[in-house]
Amino acid sequence: MAGSRLEKIGTIYSRASGLIQSKALNWEDRPLWYDIYAAFPPKEEPRFDRPTPNIQLKQIFYQEDKIRAIFHRNNKKIGAVHLNSKAPSLTQRFIETYTSVNQQYKDGEASEEQLYKEAIDILNRQRGVITVLPAEIEDAEEVSLSGAFKEAQKKQEEQSISIKDIFKD
Repeated sequence: MAGSRLEKIGTIYSRASGLIQSKALNWEDRPLWYDIYAAFPPKEEPRFDRPTPNIQLKQIFYQEDKIRAIFHRNNKKIGAVHLNSKAPSLTQRFIETYTSVNQQYKDGEASEEQLYKEAIDILNRQRGVITVLPAEIEDAEEVSLSGAFKEAQKKQEEQSISIKDIFKD
């Protein structure tokens, strides 16, 4: 039983205990979690055949999630996100712009579409991209992609890294 790797035969604790009792595993080499599990065992034994509890899960949505969904629904191709960059992503900048525009209006005074248009216009002006109406959303994707490509080219030129330099002897 202790040497079995099947999750259906015993628990991980019982298998580790069996290995220690049979001297297949030295007491000094026991896993870190072994003493904690022995001191604080779970209320119910964690077995594979235990039925799942019937608990109602709470749906966790933030206001930002709704704004993010609006942005990504209308802009399917927004370009690459640089994970090493400390600058906020385009989505983060849109959320900040959208919330600031929303705060300018009193509650319920502006529709989501109107807030979206104003936030996109502000972002386009900041990025130096031509403003495009949401009806022409496919063209807007191309404009924003070309803007992102131009930004990437500028950054590459600033870094002045050449592939020839990388492969030099």
